[in-house]
Amino acid sequence: MKESGAVHGIAVTLLTGGSDKPYVLGLTTELLARGIAIELIASDELECAELQNRAGLNFLNLRGDQRSDADFSSKMIRVLRYYWKLLRYAASAKPKIFHILWNNKFESFDRTLLMLYYKLLGKNVVLTAHNVNAGRRDSKDTALNQLTLRIQYQLADKIFVHTEKMKSELVAAFGVVESRVNVIPFGINNTVPTTRLTPSEAKARLGFRKGERTILFFGRITPYKGLEYLIASFRQLFAKRNDYRLIIAGRPDNCEDYWSEIRQSIREDVQSGQILLKSEFIPDEMTEVYFKAADVLVLPYRHIYQSGVLFLGYGFGVPALAADVGSLKDDVVEGKTGFTFKPEDPADLSTTIERFFASDLYSDLAERRQEIQALVAEQHSWATVGSLTLAVYDGLLRSSHPQKFPSPEAKVFSHLQANPEPVESRLSSDTLGRKSPADSLRQSSRDSSGRE
Repeated sequence: MKESGAVHGIAVTLLTGGSDKPYVLGLTTELLARGIAIELIASDELECAELQNRAGLNFLNLRGDQRSDADFSSKMIRVLRYYWKLLRYAASAKPKIFHILWNNKFESFDRTLLMLYYKLLGKNVVLTAHNVNAGRRDSKDTALNQLTLRIQYQLADKIFVHTEKMKSELVAAFGVVESRVNVIPFGINNTVPTTRLTPSEAKARLGFRKGERTILFFGRITPYKGLEYLIASFRQLFAKRNDYRLIIAGRPDNCEDYWSEIRQSIREDVQSGQILLKSEFIPDEMTEVYFKAADVLVLPYRHIYQSGVLFLGYGFGVPALAADVGSLKDDVVEGKTGFTFKPEDPADLSTTIERFFASDLYSDLAERRQEIQALVAEQHSWATVGSLTLAVYDGLLRSSHPQKFPSPEAKVFSHLQANPEPVESRLSSDTLGRKSPADSLRQSSRDSSGRE
């Protein structure tokens, strides 16, 4: 049975940065189901039927259009207009909790002055750190990046990370007090539509023949994801047997030189049909086709904290081969949901791919898909995320507003003071020799304060 936040009067502002629809939709839907009142700071990208006309939800599209093809002056004007709206909103916002899911465009400003502004307004700030230090991940780390990150982490009342390894790095690298960091699992992407399309039908739709071994690389293409190592590994495998096929589906992201080199290197492989290339944004309605056509998902990353692509694949029951970086190893159950391999090592990746196709995980793939889906649904459900998140909200409000949000013990104590227990009741045969709840609470009060 879901616990309702309405009994505590909890209201929260979710600051989305205007993006990441799967995470925003999953978390918002779960919190609403638990009775939390939500003010959602959104954008055109988050405009969808699931977030419209919902009881308890105030959808505030402060961000508006975020089209990347606008000219520089238009982008600057719309960003400044957004920040002005956000500052005005925060000054009058009723929710006591501001939960930041993603920062906005001006990271340094968001991490420092905007955080300080929220704190001066008396807000309890919860920050979800999907990446502890994305600058280090992208090989673009600077002293300014580390400084502004440290400031934001120190100003936040609570920080959510997705793995214990991320928590350890946050504490060690940025001096965050361990008790202020909570591990909240990454919720599974349940926004992508699914149909009765079968894996064999999906393969045929993409032009693959029965029996061909399909390997999938999915998502944004960027240097830290190590696509070049998968391509090198694929060539080693294809030299041994010609029924391997590689699917590359995703849009290059601010890496023109890197992508130009890769695209040139695979030109002949694409023309021959060995590699299926879709270097573009993959709409939700097509995502199912690529994952159901895949025998296995490969994440050849050089550096990562956690991967939404991994759980998206698990949601379709697709086994994963992941480089042993970040926390990926913690999310791959060897032989049950996939295998891990050495990062930046095409030879070890080739061996791991061969190991997968020789394993029961591949030979019993139809049955294993269902097992993977069941496992991830249990461990990364939004019900779990919502329960843990609500507990943190509740604790913050109780500690910062004890009179308005008293603890359960304080409620009992207040009730007992207002309704003292009759002496005869305390001396009844079934309670004789035992302390009453009131006595226990009074003793606890003496123990902690030295006086009643």
